[in-house]
Amino acid sequence: MHAGYWKTLLRAATTEIINERYRLANTRSNAMRIISALSAVLAGLSVIGAVTAYGQMNTRSQYGGTTAAVVDGKGNLRVPPDYRTTYQVLGSWAVAKDDSPGSKQLHVVYASPGTIAAYRKDGHFPDGTVLVKEVFNTDTKAMTTGTVSSAGALAGWFVMVKDNVGRFPGNKLWGDGWAWSWFDANNAQKTTSTDYKTDCQSCHVPARQSDWIYTSGYPVLTR
Repeated sequence: MHAGYWKTLLRAATTEIINERYRLANTRSNAMRIISALSAVLAGLSVIGAVTAYGQMNTRSQYGGTTAAVVDGKGNLRVPPDYRTTYQVLGSWAVAKDDSPGSKQLHVVYASPGTIAAYRKDGHFPDGTVLVKEVFNTDTKAMTTGTVSSAGALAGWFVMVKDNVGRFPGNKLWGDGWAWSWFDANNAQKTTSTDYKTDCQSCHVPARQSDWIYTSGYPVLTR
């Protein structure tokens, strides 16, 4: 065959080899780009997972059962939404008016399930006990039985949670074996209390010897 033919064939083969190398190089480059992109995505997912896990740790309650619905991972309390139907009634209090017949406030106190039986067994509130006190302003009027005060508008709630292990030592609403928080009636999720020693405990000082609770007002606790 003519020498020119072989030259043409050689040039064609060389060109094909060069093109094939270029395609392979592009394929490697694309593969590297894909691998890099996947690595970035995986790294991002790892960060998101870590942040999510931290957030869950930061909000997950250190309590279980019904108490977990009242206390979050930072020690913030809330009023349990179902306390009227699932808690036990401990008792009630009437706060007398200062200058006229009747009561100015009515207090109705509820305890988390199992509290009464546990207390009657050994005379102690078990760890995780939740106490919810409803505070009502009153409506007072004359009735056939005399001057009667009944529950009027809800003023708010006082919530306490028993803590036998000192879960939140840096939280000013936890101490002396309890968590303490007052909630105005318009917000059952956020307390207005900032320091239990100044905002809450002073009313409980006379009941210090009975674990800060006026147990004498609750006949159901009598063993």
